[in-house]
Amino acid sequence: MTDQIEPAQDVEATDDPAKARKRRMIGRIALGVVIAGALYGGYSYIGYRNHGRFVQETEDAYVKADGVAISSKLAGYVKTVAAADNQSVQAGQLLVEIDPTDYRTRLAQAAAQVNVAQATEAATRAGIGEAEAGVGQAQAALTAAQRDLAFLNSEVARYRPLVATGAEPKQTLDQMVSNRDKAAAQVRASEAQLAAARSKVSSIRAQVGQSAAQIEAARAQQQAAQNDVATTRLTAPIAGRVGSSAVRLGQFVQPGQRLMTLVPTQAMYVEANFKETQIGLMRPGQPVTVEVDALPGVEFHGTVESITPGTGANFSLVPPQNATGNFTKIVQRVPVRIRINAGPESRKVLVPGLSLKVSVDTSGAKQAIDAIRDEQEKAVPAK
Repeated sequence: MTDQIEPAQDVEATDDPAKARKRRMIGRIALGVVIAGALYGGYSYIGYRNHGRFVQETEDAYVKADGVAISSKLAGYVKTVAAADNQSVQAGQLLVEIDPTDYRTRLAQAAAQVNVAQATEAATRAGIGEAEAGVGQAQAALTAAQRDLAFLNSEVARYRPLVATGAEPKQTLDQMVSNRDKAAAQVRASEAQLAAARSKVSSIRAQVGQSAAQIEAARAQQQAAQNDVATTRLTAPIAGRVGSSAVRLGQFVQPGQRLMTLVPTQAMYVEANFKETQIGLMRPGQPVTVEVDALPGVEFHGTVESITPGTGANFSLVPPQNATGNFTKIVQRVPVRIRINAGPESRKVLVPGLSLKVSVDTSGAKQAIDAIRDEQEKAVPAK
C-alpha cells in the first residue's frame, strides 16, 4: 500500500478567525496612532507658527527689590535697637535710636540764644522810643531858637533907622545885634542837636534790624538742634523686612554709616536677562509666566514693565572696548523688568535673589516686524 501525499493547504485559510480579527484590530490601532500623531504634529506646528515661536524664555532671571539703606545722620552711641534682623516693619516704625543727651543739650543752648536775642531786641526797641523823644525835644528847641532869631532880626531891622536918626541910642542897637548873634548860634546848635538825635534814631533802628537778624540766626540754630534731636530716632521710610542688620546696642556710629537694609517685600519685581535675539518683539505690557525654583509646579503671572535702554555690558563698571585687537561676536543680554503678581503667602517665599524661569508672550507685537520693514523701506533715499 503506497502512502498518499495530501496537497498543502493555505495557511491563511486555516488560521483561527479570532487571530485574523486581532491582526485587523492591531492594524486599525496602528493606523489610528499614525493619524493621531499626524494630527497632533500638524496642530503643534500650527500652534508653534501662530503662538509658540513668539514665546521667549530665559532662566537668567532673579527676584529683585530696591532695598533702602538705613544710615545714621549723626554720630553717637546706639541707645535702642528696636528692629531685629529679618523682622517685618511698617512705615514710620522705630528702627534704631541714638543717645539724644548731647543733642538735647545743644537744643537747650540754642533756645537760650533765642531768648537772649529776643531780650536784646526788646531793649533796643525801647531805646528807639527814647531816641525819638530826644528828636522831638531837639526839634522843639530848634523851633524856639528860630523864633527868637526871627524876633531879634526884626528888632534889629526896626531899631537901625531909629539909631541912624538919633531917636534911639547906639548901645541899644549893639545889644540887640549881640542878642541876635547869640540866637543864630543857638539855632545852629539846635540844628546840630536835632541831626544828632535823628542819627541816634537811625543807629538804634539799625541795631534793631541786627537784633532781628540775630533772632533769626538763633532760631535757625534752634531748628537745626531740634532736627538733630528728631534724627536720633531712625524710623522706617517704607514698609518691608529688615535685612543685613549691622547695628548693635551700645555701638558708636558715624554719620553716613549703614546700619541695616530695608527690603520692600510689597514692591518686589523680576529682572530677566534676555538675549538680544529675543527682545525684537518684546514690549511693555506683554504677559509673562514665571516659574520659581523654590516653588516647583507653581506658576506666577506678571507683565513686562520696562526694558533697559542698553545691554548689561553697557552699564558695567568697565564697559568692553571692542574697537581694539581681535573681535569675537558675543550675544549680549538685555535686562527686562517684570512686575509679578503675588499674594501675601507667596511673598513670604519670594525674596530677592531667587532664581526663576521666565516666559514672555510677544505674539501681541508680531505685526511690529512688518511695520519696521515698511518704515525702513520708506526711509531708503531715492536714487
